[in-house]
Amino acid sequence: MAVDRDTVRRIAHLARIAAPEEELGPIERELNGILKWVEQLNEVDASAVEPMASVHDEALRWRADEVTDGGYAEDIVANAPLREKTFFAVPKVVE
Repeated sequence: MAVDRDTVRRIAHLARIAAPEEELGPIERELNGILKWVEQLNEVDASAVEPMASVHDEALRWRADEVTDGGYAEDIVANAPLREKTFFAVPKVVE
């Protein structure tokens, strides 16, 4: 696949990039180089490679799912202008 000057102009327009006519040639060559590199990647046989989410083969450290802090809801809502039990109360905004 190759990119011509009209395609470069269209890509620049869609990307909202101001590309003067004299800069279209270098951009065209650069885009064609990138596309050739992608075509080379398509030639690589990766059928035996397992999909992965990261290049690092590390397992996440899990912590115990337990409450380590809390029990002071009364202290939190003590200075609330309007409250209902241990919850902040707010005026109704939708009718």
